[in-house]
Amino acid sequence: MRLLPFHWHVIELLVLVAAGAGHWFFVAPVQQRRFALYALLAMAVVTLWPIGDLAATVSLTVATVQRLVILLFVAPMWLLSTPTTVFSRLTRPAPVDFVMRRLAHPGMALAAVTVLGTLAITPAVVDWAAHGELNRDLVLLGVLAVGFVLWIPGLSILPGTKRLSPTGRAGYIFASSLLVTSLSFVWIFSRHSLYPALHHQYALLHMTPLFDQQLAGFVAKFGCYIPMWSVAFIIFSHAEERGIPVEETPLHWADVERELLRIDRQRARALRRHRPS
Repeated sequence: MRLLPFHWHVIELLVLVAAGAGHWFFVAPVQQRRFALYALLAMAVVTLWPIGDLAATVSLTVATVQRLVILLFVAPMWLLSTPTTVFSRLTRPAPVDFVMRRLAHPGMALAAVTVLGTLAITPAVVDWAAHGELNRDLVLLGVLAVGFVLWIPGLSILPGTKRLSPTGRAGYIFASSLLVTSLSFVWIFSRHSLYPALHHQYALLHMTPLFDQQLAGFVAKFGCYIPMWSVAFIIFSHAEERGIPVEETPLHWADVERELLRIDRQRARALRRHRPS
């Protein structure tokens, strides 16, 4: 591993430890603590040495695996580890509520994930991330944010946002799997390597840059289809097993509270508009 020297990644380690400690102290349910632990462990595996360094400067295939793990595992696990009460507090401010309400719409979420997810793996962004640890960390944080947007409609967890029925959630996740990997066909059918910032593929992984890129295309497709289609099937089948109507959209008290808050805000704005100056 002379071409990939060991690196502690101290800042990333500190951030992961701080996130884990904060979650442990503020979240009581044991099951949700487990979800957070799984998310942090997976994030550590794919961002620290050696996988994180291979993804940053060596292999597009490893970078694809890294991003899939963050999008399809870390992001939903972290969302599931967060109680509804915490989401209610975080999204209560009017500007945050405005943005999250729109991002939670399936159409808006799909558009944002397609554009931002594709941007995160373009040659220009990969090259920029390969030239500095801070650059790399910012890109990975962006990928994590895209993962949150991807799973918010599918998990239906934010108060006051559009909650899909089990059928709608399964259909949304299925459609998402087709859009997340938009660059994979370009990688598979390209005749030359598109990522000059990635190097030493043959010395470290015994594959040419072109083969690494083509393999990344297949990994992106199957690495996205298999887990997301499985989740869609599980959502649909579990709803039937529990006797939940698959076409029925659930309503929660947190949604009612948020709608009442919005009505109060609308009334306050109306009073301010009609108040004589």
